[in-house]
Amino acid sequence: MTNTTTPNAAQSGTFRIGGELTVNRLGFGAMRVTGEGIWGDPADRQEALATLRRLPELGVNFIDTADSYGPAVSEELIREALHPFDTVVIATKGGLTRTGPNVWIPVGRPEYLKQQAYISRRRLGVERIDLWQLHRIDPKVPRDEQFGAIRELMDEGVIRLAGLSEVNVEEIEAARRVFPVATVQNLYNLVNRKSEDVLDHCGREGIGFIPWYPLAAGGLAREGSVLGEVARRLNATPSQVALAWVLRRSPVMLPIPGTGKVRHLEENVAAAGLTLEDEDFRALDEVGRDEWTRKQAGRD
Repeated sequence: MTNTTTPNAAQSGTFRIGGELTVNRLGFGAMRVTGEGIWGDPADRQEALATLRRLPELGVNFIDTADSYGPAVSEELIREALHPFDTVVIATKGGLTRTGPNVWIPVGRPEYLKQQAYISRRRLGVERIDLWQLHRIDPKVPRDEQFGAIRELMDEGVIRLAGLSEVNVEEIEAARRVFPVATVQNLYNLVNRKSEDVLDHCGREGIGFIPWYPLAAGGLAREGSVLGEVARRLNATPSQVALAWVLRRSPVMLPIPGTGKVRHLEENVAAAGLTLEDEDFRALDEVGRDEWTRKQAGRD
């Protein structure tokens, strides 16, 4: 870890999810506490548990998981490590089923979504899930049926708040006609700007935006790049600077970098203490957009 001070996620500031649940903006994604391919048990179970138990000590009070991580393994480890969740908000997801490592199949039938939320509630050992998110909209099922199941889960007291994952602005607004959308979880980082319009929409509407894969820096991580130079001046790693940029990009941003190792967790949390000068933020934004534009041009 490059930062000599004790890292604390509280340095990232706070956000009120759904206007109800206040969390420190730098959270934790619990996908990587499972086995390879997000399948089965972790290679080092004790290290995974130690990583989870370190979270409150580092001020991380927002954890994102899913019933499909393992499957079931991530939720079970979170309960073992941290239950009861007195100071931690647990968000989980449903709507993807698994048949093997790195295989993800959307299933959006209302009865399946409701079943999975009930199971997650029992697996986590809570009376009500803080935040439950639809992992993907299943194209084989009318989306209003999927949104209706979420509304029912809220009405039945199974979940408190609800969100979506990998959606566009039109889909967010369609869902909001059925239930309040508290969060949106899309791929976003310094060099992947596919969801720029979604992020801006969430900012205007006060919806929490949870970027997954927030540490990515692409070719910008090379030595001598703008990112590399900023990292050198801040005595930080390129990944830490990329994460600090994501945090500064929007006040609704809730990045959830994940790992199964304590050392990596501490490195990630240290990014909350980095201060990017305006000039550095703008320069990183420009080179990140340029890399994304070149990547898109190469696909055309």
